[in-house]
Amino acid sequence: MCGIVGYVGHREAYPIVLKGLKRLEYRGYDSSGVALLNNGKLNVYKKKGKVAEMEEDTLGKDVHSHIGIGHTRWATHGEPSDRNAHPHLSQSGELAMIHNGIIENYAHIKQELLAKGYTFKSDTDTEVLLNFIEDIKINNNCSLEEALRIALKRIVGAYCILLISKDDPETILAARKGSPLVIGIGKGEHFLASDASPIIEYTKEVVYVNDYEIAIVRPDELILKNLGNEKQTPFITKLDMELAAIEKGGYDHFMLKEIHEQPDTIFDCLRGRLLPQTGQIIMSGVDNHIEALKNAQRILIVACGTSWHAGLIAEYQIEELCRIPVEVEYASEFRYRNPVVNKGDVIIAISQSGETADTLVALESAKEKGAFIFGVVNAVGSSIARLSHAGAYTHAGPEIGVASTKAFTGQLAVLTMMALKIGYAKGTIDEKRYLGLMKELEAIPEKVKEILADTSNIQRIAAKYKNASDFLFLGRGYNFPVALEGALKLKEISYIHAEGYPAAEMKHGPIALVDEKLPVVFVATKDSYYEKIVSNVQEIKARKGMVIAVATQNDDIIPGMADDVMFVPDTDEVIAPLLSCIPLQLLSYYVGVEKGLDVDKPRNLAKSVTVE
Repeated sequence: MCGIVGYVGHREAYPIVLKGLKRLEYRGYDSSGVALLNNGKLNVYKKKGKVAEMEEDTLGKDVHSHIGIGHTRWATHGEPSDRNAHPHLSQSGELAMIHNGIIENYAHIKQELLAKGYTFKSDTDTEVLLNFIEDIKINNNCSLEEALRIALKRIVGAYCILLISKDDPETILAARKGSPLVIGIGKGEHFLASDASPIIEYTKEVVYVNDYEIAIVRPDELILKNLGNEKQTPFITKLDMELAAIEKGGYDHFMLKEIHEQPDTIFDCLRGRLLPQTGQIIMSGVDNHIEALKNAQRILIVACGTSWHAGLIAEYQIEELCRIPVEVEYASEFRYRNPVVNKGDVIIAISQSGETADTLVALESAKEKGAFIFGVVNAVGSSIARLSHAGAYTHAGPEIGVASTKAFTGQLAVLTMMALKIGYAKGTIDEKRYLGLMKELEAIPEKVKEILADTSNIQRIAAKYKNASDFLFLGRGYNFPVALEGALKLKEISYIHAEGYPAAEMKHGPIALVDEKLPVVFVATKDSYYEKIVSNVQEIKARKGMVIAVATQNDDIIPGMADDVMFVPDTDEVIAPLLSCIPLQLLSYYVGVEKGLDVDKPRNLAKSVTVE
């Protein structure tokens, strides 16, 4: 959601900022723009639509500069349009600013500024904040840095800000609260961005800016201060990301590349942690806090979207293997409904980006109440990782496709290892079951590779059903959350209405939808619910519904009943979601491709939801 890029140094800024914006397109956006400062002239170019449209608009124009800021906007205040696109200029034209986040009290500040004679060219909260900063600077006769500090103490909301001034052509001022900001360290240059993808081409040394910090960034200098004007020591981190990880590598789409990367990303997640030969699962975040985890009276899992589905699967795993009550909460609801959180409760926060706004606020509240926070995130150095008492990285690598695939299976791998480790330490599973599940989990990367070896059958099924207006996804037990995830993927990628449901609940309403035009996807792998799911398939066929099944290889019952079947290798039902989700990812991908849609950047969606 909203991409931010900045550069100050000895190179031409525009090509770096432009390339950075293209790297951030995956986050989701509706307009883009740049501000470039050269010889006292502040040039702003911005346009509704793709970055390429803004780039075309700059042809033949003055883009020479050694300092620049750029933005891809996902609309919050004000419709997508040229005038609402960032960067915004202050009323005097002396300042330019880009902003990711929402200023909640902008309307009150705007009224104050209107009363002083300010006028506004956009509908955005960002332009209000920029003019508020300039007003403070003028009326207090202070530096821009001090004016920014004063303004940030007044505003309510989330922000990541980059600010440049005609008066100071070698400085970018930056600040963050609730929206990510990373600064790349170069020789005589600095790079700023919402995440590391625009930076990795130039440097692997980065600083992750903390909430309530202001960064003063010059070619040869990086100063961090808090809102109390006290200097902070920048902590330099080494990126382990490679440039190839954020390029398509010969695939038609990032989503397809990331689906096919899953044998490697799951292996990377398990590597060095899962050791069936010695009967060990080594996870320092769990090891160092095993007493708190195994003695928890209850576990709350807080997440959004696909991560919430991973949490539902973890609920089944933890309750079965560890015998600890688990509740799975939507972070957006959890933060507002005044939940009961007691000292000693364990909160597991799941987030690909580690920056999900609702999840962050929910964690801050739970932490204040004495809960133990455990983060399961993909992005190293992210806000949730830093807020948590302990955690585990999924090591899935950068995920560029907006619809999550490899991040989801990485989450499942981490959560499965956690459930196994806690259950064995607690004595709620015996050694035979523990070692057996470890070996099954170790075999998952090769079994995923087997599914991906030939996807022609799934492509055929996608072509057959691409014109359906609705889908129903059904599953039981561990495969119920997989059905929910399959429905979500199809909605995201193909814009086809899809609904996920527990198969046993079908008779309590959804069966009324069934006719000869409705494709019903059953996640029907062999498990303890198998006979029940077979009965559910028969009920759909009796009503002339079209059945697509995800079934276990060598199943001789489901293929005789279903119209189409996607097979997965056999494994234990505790681990089965790591396999049964793969055909559903591919189905949604190929349906989207068949419909001619941009599967990497679905309409209206953002990769990382850093605002409410």
